Amino acid sequence: MMNGKPRTLLLATTAIATAFVLGKSVLHPGITSPLPQNYNFPEFITLSPWQQSFSKAVKPHMVEPNAYISGNLIAGKHYRYRHNEKYLDIEMRYFSQTNGDLKSFITSKTAELSSRLKQDSEGGFYSIYIYQDKAYLSACINSLGGSTITSDQFQNNRLIYNTHIKQIVPWLLGQREFRDKRCLWAHLSLALDAETSVEETYLTLETVWFDWHDWWRSHFPDV
Repeated sequence: MMNGKPRTLLLATTAIATAFVLGKSVLHPGITSPLPQNYNFPEFITLSPWQQSFSKAVKPHMVEPNAYISGNLIAGKHYRYRHNEKYLDIEMRYFSQTNGDLKSFITSKTAELSSRLKQDSEGGFYSIYIYQDKAYLSACINSLGGSTITSDQFQNNRLIYNTHIKQIVPWLLGQREFRDKRCLWAHLSLALDAETSVEETYLTLETVWFDWHDWWRSHFPDV
């Protein structure tokens, strides 16, 4: 439970943010922040102990999961890594104006979500599951805060972080939308094999995910 001082600070910050919003809407009703139009994913991302084999662009017409998430797909990238004869695939998709809802995509493969919806030590959510002959981990990386899976988690993250004072100034300058509805959809996969249990494969994916997410926290697109 939140004690008195942090709660008061949060309420004060929210009140200031609301005042800014109302003031800007009254004084400059025609001003809108620019929306992301393009983004170039890095060609190489270090992911020890994995060795990167290649990276290539994911074109919109090649991306089946796009049908399951709302928003504007800006760019996509497919990374492949190798370690001890195992191949790890990571597909990244950068969305703007999204609701961050990955649930419909995941349930289309597994028929359910809750049993493998997990939360990390910093409060971020991700989902691990099996589909056909592969193990998968999916999550929406947010510009601020933890990762999310459902639209409710995504919207709650917006409420917590988009009213922070350091987010207000770029919005007032017309550099960002007030509600940052961007998402980096990370989609990791490993093939299953007879020598490795499902739980061990999950553990490998989760270990990779924590490092991958940490990297993107400090490299989230500026626009």
